[in-house]
Order: sequence, then C-alpha cells, then structure tokens
Amino acid sequence: MPNELSYEVSLERSNQIRADLPQHPEKYTMLTGDRPTGRLHLGHYFGTLKSRVELQELGVHTNVLIADYQVITDRDSTDNIQDNVYNMVIDYLACGLDPDKTMIYTHSAVPACNQLMLPFLSLVSEALLQRNPTVKAEMEASGHELTGLLLTYPVHQACDILFTKGNVVPVGRDQLPHIELTRTIARKFNNRYGNVFPEVDALLSDTPLLPGLDGRKMSKSYGNAINISMTAEETAKRIKKSQTDGERMITFDPEARPGVSGLLSTAAICTGRSEVEIAEEIGMGGSGQLKKYVTESVNEYFAPIRARREELVQDMDYVKDVLREGNRRANEVAEATLAEVREAMGMVY
Repeated sequence: MPNELSYEVSLERSNQIRADLPQHPEKYTMLTGDRPTGRLHLGHYFGTLKSRVELQELGVHTNVLIADYQVITDRDSTDNIQDNVYNMVIDYLACGLDPDKTMIYTHSAVPACNQLMLPFLSLVSEALLQRNPTVKAEMEASGHELTGLLLTYPVHQACDILFTKGNVVPVGRDQLPHIELTRTIARKFNNRYGNVFPEVDALLSDTPLLPGLDGRKMSKSYGNAINISMTAEETAKRIKKSQTDGERMITFDPEARPGVSGLLSTAAICTGRSEVEIAEEIGMGGSGQLKKYVTESVNEYFAPIRARREELVQDMDYVKDVLREGNRRANEVAEATLAEVREAMGMVY
C-alpha cells in the first residue's frame, strides 16, 4: 500500500479535489506563481496559465505570485527584472486573469510573508533541505555553490503557500517534494504552537508537457519557445527557423523525429486535434506545409490574447495599478497571518 507521500496517493487526492471543485469552489484557496526571469511562452500558457484562469472562473480563491526574490536563488543579477515583472502582469491579464478575482503580487513587496521564514526554518533540518531534488537540480544547473537562499528555497515556497492559507497548489509530479515539505512545516507548526495553517494538497496537472519546437524542453535559452508576447510575424519567423529533418513524409515520432514531432505537438495543443491526425493530413506535404499549418494554428489561437496584450501595453498605468493593488491586498493577508503566528507562539507584546 503506497504511503501518504507517494505519487499514487497524491494523484488520488488530486482527482478527488478536481471532482469537488465545480461543486464547492469556495472551499479552496490556490497559490501558484512564476519567476520573472524572462518572457512567458506557450509552455507556461498551456501548462499553468490556462488552468489558473479556469480555477478563477470556477470561483476558487486564486493567488498568483511573481517570485522576484527567487530570481536570485541561482542568478547573480537582477538585470531587466522590473521589465520582466511588468510584462508578466501584462501576460497574466491578457490570458484572462482578473485582478478583481485573483490576487497578483510580488515577493519583495510583502515583507510579512518573508518574515514567516524565521519560525518555519526552525521546523526543518538541514538534511531535509539538502535532500530536496529541486535544490539539487538547481545547484547543478547553475554551477553555483549552494547559497543559503537556494538551500532554503523550498521553505520560502512554503511561506508563499501558507501565508495565503492556500490548500491547493497546481504542480507537476516533479514538484511534489515541495508540497510534502509544506505539509510537514504546517503540521509541525500546528502541533507545536496551535492550529493556524491548513493541510495542503497538490493539484496535479493533467496537461502533457509541451515540448519546444525542436522536441527538447521548451526554453528561451534553446530558442525553441514561442513567447505569448510575440507578434504573428515573429511567431512565423521562429517556426520557419525551427529545424526538422530531410524526410518529406510527416510522421509523429518524438524519439526519432524530435523537431517534426515538436511542431506537431504545438499544432495539436492549439487546435485540439491529435498529432497523428495532423501528420496524416499533411502527409507528403513536407516540413514547409507543416510549418505553415503550425504558424496558422498558433497565430489563430493567440490572436485575441495578443490583441488584448497590445491594449494593455498602451496603458501601463493600469498595469502598474493592478500590481500595486495586488501587493496591498497581499500585505493585508500576510499581516493577518503573521499576527496569528505571533499569537500562537506567544509573541504578542
């Protein structure tokens, strides 16, 4: 029988929550977010943004964090961070997040949230943090020595979730260790000081990971991503430059034909058709016909989002107001939670 922290149990609980969400959305508070290290792309949209909007429209209490402090967990610079943050807000709004329904805020603007790090750090051991697979992966990828901020990165995420009293967090399977650590911190705090924080569950994504145009992981560093902020012309150019192979017959084979298959996956998710169906339709049309189909599919799907985005770019005062109001609301919530924590710990003087 799988233990509580196993993937099988997490998946079962996630499925129960998904079934209950339409009937009782008010029971759930969701927290998710992004690091402002660059532009959001199609992988972000289909992987998370689309589902955030769906949860918002169901009536779930939705909170979206722009994790600006987490940028420096593995980077030596905050160059372009303000531009990245504002563009992230623009993308959120263009994709359908409503600031009247969803709290959009930044790490650095909510000191009470970050202050939770102190009591939370007393509840975890260094060995427990060292074992976190994301910490290991980030350290290896960056080539940096292990900083205190990177080591405590999972605790920072627990602060983000718990200050909002979040009880569901949309994640992929690889992020389950973070949810497990958050549950551990909440339980230990509640057992030691009194019941303040809820149990947190993973809302596991049922959306397959969208590969880049070359079949590899979608990443701006690979140049294989289509950004939400790209124009139709820029999208066409990016797709035209993508590498396929010399075989004229179009088939879906991610292992043997990653470039062709990456393009087919992009077209499939934008049209709601299967990769195999699209491949059979194009047949001997070759990579030229495939790229034309992918370009039309992406541009048609994102046309209304990009039109809305263009309107927002022309009204930066509104964009900045959205973030200021989100930060104000987040501070209210964080201060209230911190007051509960102080009360529970007997630190009200």
